[in-house]
Amino acid sequence: MRTSLGALLVIGLAGLQFIAVLAVVFSSYVTSERALLDHARELLSDVGTNTIAHSRGFLGPAQSAAELSARLARDRVIASDVPELMEQLFFQQLQLAPQFAGVYYGSEEGDFVYVMRSKGSGPFRTKIIRHQGGVRTTELIWRDDKFNVIARWMDPDDVYEPRRRPWYIRAKDQMTTIWTDPYIFFSSQQPGITLASPVIDRQETGLEGVRGIVGVDIEISDISDFLANLRIGSTGRALIIHANGDVIAHPNQSLLKAQNADGTLHFVDIAHIDDPIARAAFAQLEADGQVPVEQETLSQFNYNGETYVSVVMPPMSDKLPWTIAAYAPESDFTAAIKQNRLTNIWIAGAVAVLTAIAGLALANYIHKPVRAFAVRSALVAQGELDPSEPLPATYEELEKANETLMQQIAARRETEMEYGSTFALSSRGMAQIDAQTGRFLRVNEKFSEITGYSATELSQMPFTLLGHPKDPPVLLFDNDQRGAPREVNHEMRCLRRDGEAFWALVNAILIFNQEGKPLHIVLTMDDITSAKQTEEQLAELSKDLSNLARDNTMGQVAAGLAHELNQPLTAIAQNADSALFAAQQMGGAGHGLHETLDEIAEQALRAGEIIRALRAFIRRDEGCRSDFDLSELVSQTQRLLSAESRAAGVSVIADLGALPAVHANRLQIAQVLVNLMRNAIEAVAEGDDLDRRVIVEAKVDGDEVHVCVSDTGPGVAEGITLFSEFETTKAAGMGLGLSICRSICLANGGRLWHQPREPHGAMFCFTLQVGGMEATQAA
Repeated sequence: MRTSLGALLVIGLAGLQFIAVLAVVFSSYVTSERALLDHARELLSDVGTNTIAHSRGFLGPAQSAAELSARLARDRVIASDVPELMEQLFFQQLQLAPQFAGVYYGSEEGDFVYVMRSKGSGPFRTKIIRHQGGVRTTELIWRDDKFNVIARWMDPDDVYEPRRRPWYIRAKDQMTTIWTDPYIFFSSQQPGITLASPVIDRQETGLEGVRGIVGVDIEISDISDFLANLRIGSTGRALIIHANGDVIAHPNQSLLKAQNADGTLHFVDIAHIDDPIARAAFAQLEADGQVPVEQETLSQFNYNGETYVSVVMPPMSDKLPWTIAAYAPESDFTAAIKQNRLTNIWIAGAVAVLTAIAGLALANYIHKPVRAFAVRSALVAQGELDPSEPLPATYEELEKANETLMQQIAARRETEMEYGSTFALSSRGMAQIDAQTGRFLRVNEKFSEITGYSATELSQMPFTLLGHPKDPPVLLFDNDQRGAPREVNHEMRCLRRDGEAFWALVNAILIFNQEGKPLHIVLTMDDITSAKQTEEQLAELSKDLSNLARDNTMGQVAAGLAHELNQPLTAIAQNADSALFAAQQMGGAGHGLHETLDEIAEQALRAGEIIRALRAFIRRDEGCRSDFDLSELVSQTQRLLSAESRAAGVSVIADLGALPAVHANRLQIAQVLVNLMRNAIEAVAEGDDLDRRVIVEAKVDGDEVHVCVSDTGPGVAEGITLFSEFETTKAAGMGLGLSICRSICLANGGRLWHQPREPHGAMFCFTLQVGGMEATQAA
């Protein structure tokens, strides 16, 4: 903070006179203040006494009501076993005592009558629990102010048991009227207390027993309202503390309640209440185990530099161990004398001002050379005055300060010129950004060239708007994070002014002042779009080379397997023929054995044909084409995949109709069908839909037959490039199935494509030439 030398001189001269006057003022203030504080303590004591009297008057009717109901039930004036009569009695008591929240009676048989105030269907609600013939029923009744029924129904889920409640158990054990500790009522969420009185039943043996318990719930929030209306000075407060330290009444009722883990409420104790002054005054009582105190206790304490007086009263009674506590700042009682002191201080200030005027001429004379020096320094700093101009007459100390200041100004100007030239002429995009708002403060021409925005346009936008809208926003620095790096260097995708996307390498440095406060961000930007494209091309080339090497390896492995498997398959076919011949010669073999051997021979020959076709495909040989029945081939393919479809719970349905013969390599088309149907079965098996079907359809379109394999699975995921080698979604797949299928279709004069299926699923279709077309064309 800068301070004027002239002001210091004036204040110094006037201050001496001011202190002298204050010494006289405070001598009379101390004596008067002591008398007022004694009066404040007497007032707090009266507040405690009045609060105890009010609380007793508030709770007294509850004890009378409970004991009256108990006597009426004991003397059979009101039949306790007739719930309707008890309900009428309790209803009348609630209307007479507004502080009552509810009145109830629980019997030794478990019967229960409860009348309470309600905010539901009516102003009063009754719960009646009956036990008749071993059957328990619970009835709920809502009534208006005139005891008319508004609504009623039975509650079969009610499990309330009055005999297990603490108020019932204590009143029965002690055989007298008891008060519970204050608690938060579950229904109204208001603070309250319960009074319970036993209904004594004298038995034939002369002994006394308990027929039931009458209880009264009392909301004690009115006591807090009474405390709020008390006037203890200007800002003083009174509160009531229970023997366990809970604050049960306070002028601000919202401070009394806190939530338990199960959602219920409890009172806040004095050590944790959100009244810091009350905590400072009375929290030590709970820590020392002095709640309640044995006698009226007056004390004095300090909080936030303010002095307070407080009083703690002894408990109201043995059954109600409530302690009344009150506090008030001393300033509430000493305000008048403080106002008088303030008046005297103003008088002292006036005397000091007159003294200051007398010394102002002297201060101005001393300060004149300093003021001239300050004006000259400001003009030099703004460039309006040459530093070589002679210094006006001044003090020797200021001449030395001027010499040092001129050197610093010259050095700063040189640095600013060098930085400005570097910034403007840099071959890289450069910008200054506000550290708080992220807005551009200054940019060079290269930065405008890269982004397409002019310097004026950039000055009206934050840096984050340069980022691509599909990418997360780039936050250069977070000033709220301590220890965050002061330099960042990363790549980001941006949009030029014309909407063209480009990649940029951004380097940002956070500049601080001498106090460690961020000033601005210096940012450099380079367009690296070409480098990113070159990088992607290299990655694609590497992938293609890897796929090519894998393709060659697979071709070699497939050719070897085809050669090795052909011989055992030939042996299987020959052995099957020999076994069939032997079975025919035996004469006793069953027809089923003949069919099995025929099937073995047929499948062995078919496997051999598949292997020969695979070898031909590896050698890029078209294979042997012929006319064949497509419907028969689809049926055989269904049989081949029947085990897989049953295991996956998938139905394979063929809807072909009448089809002409088609002209193609039968084994290669079988391989296409197997791959497409197997993919469809696996797709449906992965989904959660109940509709689990694979449908094979075919129709004639001119000289072609269109075959479609569709499924009810989830469809092809986004990002998958179909028909590309080594692209697969299967954990164990090689990504060759669809690629090979398309090559087979092309080799047989057709094509293969994919289209989505509505409402979900996938559909793969391919074409085959109708049989006999080549012969017709040749003719």
